[in-house]
Amino acid sequence: MNKENYEIERKFLVEKIPEDLSGYQSHKIKQAYVSTDPTIRIRQKDDLFILTVKGSGLMKKQEYELDITKEQFDKLWKKTEGAPIEKTRYIIPLNNDLKAELDIYEGSLEGFMNVEVEFSSTKDAILFDPPSWFGKEVTQDYRYRNSNLAKFGIPRNN
Repeated sequence: MNKENYEIERKFLVEKIPEDLSGYQSHKIKQAYVSTDPTIRIRQKDDLFILTVKGSGLMKKQEYELDITKEQFDKLWKKTEGAPIEKTRYIIPLNNDLKAELDIYEGSLEGFMNVEVEFSSTKDAILFDPPSWFGKEVTQDYRYRNSNLAKFGIPRNN
């Protein structure tokens, strides 16, 4: 999975969790940051290990992903800053072939949840009408970037 592209996404808090999450595809994710400026993240997603470099931006940013080995992941893990992030990500189908990625956090971020939707164009992102279970939009709020959650924890004034 070596790919470079632009990630276009909107991020929201969660008003209400959809019923019976066990019916949706899910992934266990463990990640940490080698650097938060520039953003260099390592992630274990189930049995995959990924190094990601992200550009600046909020709704649209350049992103480069590279598969790495478990050994490379373990070496880089020792060089990370901030608290590690552990979460379960549920993939929930939405209208128009979109998918909600519901993240339920564990560890130091226990009790926090957010949901993201990725889009193929900025226009699609702007026209998106979130379902009622989505809460307040936080796309433009730097405090809710995962790199800032790792450094500073859950924002106090949600």
